[in-house]
Amino acid sequence: MSDLHGNGHPDRGQEAAGVREFWRALGLPGLIDVHTHFMPENVLDKVWAYFDAAGPLIDRPWPITYREAEAERVARLREFGVRAFTSMLYPHKPGMAAWLNAWSADFAARTPDCLHTATFFPEPGAAGYVARAIGDGARVFKAHLQVGGYDPTDPHLDEVWGLLAETGTPVISHCGSGPVAGPFTGPGPIGEVLERHPGLVLVVAHLGMSDYREFLDLAERHPAVRLDTTMAFTDFVEADDPFPRGELPRLLGLQDRVLLGSDFPNIPYRYVHQLEALAGLGLGEDWLRAVCHDNAAALFGIKPED
Repeated sequence: MSDLHGNGHPDRGQEAAGVREFWRALGLPGLIDVHTHFMPENVLDKVWAYFDAAGPLIDRPWPITYREAEAERVARLREFGVRAFTSMLYPHKPGMAAWLNAWSADFAARTPDCLHTATFFPEPGAAGYVARAIGDGARVFKAHLQVGGYDPTDPHLDEVWGLLAETGTPVISHCGSGPVAGPFTGPGPIGEVLERHPGLVLVVAHLGMSDYREFLDLAERHPAVRLDTTMAFTDFVEADDPFPRGELPRLLGLQDRVLLGSDFPNIPYRYVHQLEALAGLGLGEDWLRAVCHDNAAALFGIKPED
């Protein structure tokens, strides 16, 4: 397996072998990664340019490790043994979400191992296009409160949250305040949504970074809430925003509600480093099996033979 820091540059075959070694040693059929990014090429180019410029929502150098064409990125995940993944995409202004949803529906249709992903923005008509996306087979939604800069309690979203809760459709939300806080990040605004819609299957991205403790509280209060591991515990994040180690017993207690996320391809290290960082917590193989595969398989109804 590669070094813990993931800073080496193994050839493609060696890298894939290292990832496969990880999940095979756990007796898993592969990985399920609920936080990967695929989006229209022109949008992704702008996202990468923002990372290259270390924009204000990033506030530090952030090299993209997997800056490759779409087909190459899909092939890499398959080589790693990722059985299912998402196309996390998000609007930053009105008028984008329905178009992004159309693109994502097409991507899912031609990429059967991608969980059909959709998104929304607080705007007139949001409930309509969210209902259409669900009807068209969307299995997970993305809500990026940091980039979108919107209040999740906006009245335009009341019906949206209701639809997602009623249908049991998970929504992965960047609602924590890392790497840079936004006007509506933190547990307060999204917590108000959960008070109105307690059955909402909310997946808190990045373990709620930088509000780790507060989002653990939220998960413990709301049984439908999950957490994804995206970038948490990696050297890159731990340098500036470390997870409080005294809270690890609580993370172990939430074993059945923590999901593997990576942020692939927009990560500044090799993919295996996220996995090794999780293993390094010492929470045990049962926890790793649940996080890296079984919890997401149960949430999305993915069978071993799929």
